[in-house]
Amino acid sequence: MNRTDRLYALVEELRARAPRPMRASELAKRFEVTTRTIERDLLALQEAGVPIWAQPGPGGGYSLNVEATLPPLNLTPAEAAAIATALAATRAMPFAEAGRTALQKLSNVMASAPKSTASKLVRQIRVAQGPNTSSPDQGVTDVIQQALIDSTAMEMTYRDFEGHETLRVVEPGGIMGTRHGWYLAAYCRLRQAPRAFRLDRIANATLTGEHFSERSLDSLLPELPFELTEPALM
Repeated sequence: MNRTDRLYALVEELRARAPRPMRASELAKRFEVTTRTIERDLLALQEAGVPIWAQPGPGGGYSLNVEATLPPLNLTPAEAAAIATALAATRAMPFAEAGRTALQKLSNVMASAPKSTASKLVRQIRVAQGPNTSSPDQGVTDVIQQALIDSTAMEMTYRDFEGHETLRVVEPGGIMGTRHGWYLAAYCRLRQAPRAFRLDRIANATLTGEHFSERSLDSLLPELPFELTEPALM
C-alpha cells in the first residue's frame, strides 16, 4: 500500500472505530508499518485539516470527529456533472458563492476515477444563462439567509424598476426563482401586505434583531402576483 492509499485508509479505519480512540501501535499493526510511520501519517492528516484528536493517557489514542468529515462520495460522473451544470445555469441565484464552495467540497471528497470522468464531462457542457438580471449582492444575501434562519425582521433599501428607493422593514418568508429573476417573498410593514422584492434591486440590508412569528412561504404566495409563484426549480 502506498502512502496516499494508507492515508485514506487511516481515516476510514478511525471513522469505523469512532468515537472510540485507537492507539498508534494498533494502527501500525493493522497497516504493517512502524508506529513512527503511523504517527507521521496522522500528523500529516491533522495538518491537512482532518479532525483527528489525540487523547493522552491510559485508554487514549487517536480518534476522528465523524460529524465533521465525509467518506468518499459515491456520486456517478453524471450526477456530479448535473450538480455543476445546475449551478452554472443559475449563476445569478442567491447564495451562489455558497453553491460554488459546496461543489468544491463535494469534488474534494469524490473518489479520483469518477471525479476525473465528471471533469471531462463538464468540460463538454455549455450553459445559456437565465434571465438577464445581475447577481444579488453577497452581503444582502447573507443578511437574508440569517433573517430566514432566525425569523428576524430586516431593514432594507429597495429600488423599484424606475430606480426610486424606499426604506422597508420586512419579515422574510422565503425566496422564489422565476423566469423574471430571483425574489424575496416577505411581509412588508410599510405596505402592510405581502410583497415580492427582486433580489438584485435590494441595495442594502441589515438585521433589526427583532424576531417575529415565522411566516411560511406558502402562506405568502397566494397574495403575490401569479407569475411570480412558479416553482423554485425552473
